[in-house]
Amino acid sequence: MSNSRRARWESVYDDLRRKIDEGSLGPGDQLPGEFALAEEHGVSRSTIRTAVTRLVQDGLVTEGRGRLGRTVRRTESLKWELSKFERGERGDDPARGVDAWGLGVEEQGRTPGETIKVSIEPAPSYVAERLELPVHELVVRRHRIRTIDDVPFQLSTSWFPEDIARGTPLMEERTVTMNGGILAASGFPQRRLRDEITVRMPLPDESRELKLPVATPVAQHTRIGYGDDRPVRCMVSIAPGDRHVLIYEMEA
Repeated sequence: MSNSRRARWESVYDDLRRKIDEGSLGPGDQLPGEFALAEEHGVSRSTIRTAVTRLVQDGLVTEGRGRLGRTVRRTESLKWELSKFERGERGDDPARGVDAWGLGVEEQGRTPGETIKVSIEPAPSYVAERLELPVHELVVRRHRIRTIDDVPFQLSTSWFPEDIARGTPLMEERTVTMNGGILAASGFPQRRLRDEITVRMPLPDESRELKLPVATPVAQHTRIGYGDDRPVRCMVSIAPGDRHVLIYEMEA
């Protein structure tokens, strides 16, 4: 692609990006069609496609579907307070069946939901290392697709040593809430937590489950829970970068 042609699509991209940033093209607004944009900017439709494709890759507009065209994406980030999450400052609400994550969502005026799948399978090496288990030792895997206002927002997968989870509510494919947490109620309280955060591009299955726009990075938050004498849980949460603000508060 020549420099002059690149400049043309960049000019269109910059104009549309400015309108989105300023709000003249707001969330849910439809982008003008290719013909209209080509005429407005005095360029070809292929140049328009290049500019709009870049907006899609940046997660600013949706991918076109039939006659509906492309619209500006609605993105309202979740403020995820990780220093308070699971620390007793916001516990589960067993009476309503809402866990600490769901309560945090509700506090922001939104509606949480989740689907859950439970299985017993060999521990991946990443998980085995953090649970201090032999590679491929059987573990209980509890996989959740968490939604906000019916939109996939987060993947949360917890692995537990089989002897800890078997026969407990952790095996049930539903939202389970208990005062103090399921592990504590089952006799394996978490005494301390360790967080690891990395930022990367999503795996294909993650992109599919979260319905991610092209080129959307994710934060991988790994939390290891330690009991009296060993790790009792490894939880890996996948949080799309366009939908989350990760917050930590601590004493200075």
